[in-house]
Amino acid sequence: MKYPTKLSDAVHILAFIALHPEEVLTSEKIAESIQTNPAYVRQLMSALRKGGLLTSVRGHPRPALAKEPCQITLLDAYRAVEGDKPLLHQDTHTNPACGVGVNIQLVLRDCYDLVQARAEEAMRSITLQEILDRYTEKLSHLGKKDF
Repeated sequence: MKYPTKLSDAVHILAFIALHPEEVLTSEKIAESIQTNPAYVRQLMSALRKGGLLTSVRGHPRPALAKEPCQITLLDAYRAVEGDKPLLHQDTHTNPACGVGVNIQLVLRDCYDLVQARAEEAMRSITLQEILDRYTEKLSHLGKKDF
C-alpha cells in the first residue's frame, strides 16, 4: 500500500524555500531534494499558492513564503494540499445485509471524527517556524549545517 505524502512534501517545499530565500529555486531543484519529479512539485506549489502560503511568478524561479513561518501552521499546509479530505477513511464497501458491516461503520465514523478534530487541533498549534527550529536542532546534533 502506498501512503499519501502530499503534506510531508508540501512542508518540505515550504521549509526548503524558507531555508534558501536568496537561491534560485526551480521546480527541478526542489524535486531533487524531495526525490520526485518537477511536475509533482509544481502541482504542490500551485496548491500552496492557492492556499495563500506561497508567492511565485511563472518563469521566475524565486518562490517565497506568503507569510512568516510563525504564521503558517501544519493545518494550513494540510488544507492547501488536501482540502477537506479526512485523515482516516471508512470502508464503504461492507455488506449492507450484515449488522456488523453496517453498524461498525457508524461507530467508526464517530471515532474518526474525534481523531480528525484532535489532529486538526494539534496541526493548528504546530507552525512552520517550529518545524524549522526542530530541523536546525537536529542538524546541530548531527554536526551539520545543511543537507
